[in-house]
Amino acid sequence: MDWDDFMKGAQADIGALSKEIPETVAGFNKMGAAAKKSGALSEKTKEIMALGIAIATRCDSCIGFHVKSLVRLGLTREELCEALAMATYMGGGPSYAYSAKALKAFDTFAD
Repeated sequence: MDWDDFMKGAQADIGALSKEIPETVAGFNKMGAAAKKSGALSEKTKEIMALGIAIATRCDSCIGFHVKSLVRLGLTREELCEALAMATYMGGGPSYAYSAKALKAFDTFAD
């Protein structure tokens, strides 16, 4: 998968839907901002959790969005790999395959 092209397409698709359901999108964005706000847990920790959920639910675009956020937040490849080990442990074979996708996305976006 070419992560850059995939994410451009996903963002375009989401943008088109957003124009049709602006109130829903505004609510979703407000909820996301509140959930990601640093508190007892840092934004980085919360994004690691979100990536684990994205892997478990097999959501390619979610993996892309959360990996991009983690790159922005300074996640190291070593930290990512530890998180992917836990996601693989908790999700078995399918999470193993999607963890590999997340690693590829990280390597793409971290460059």
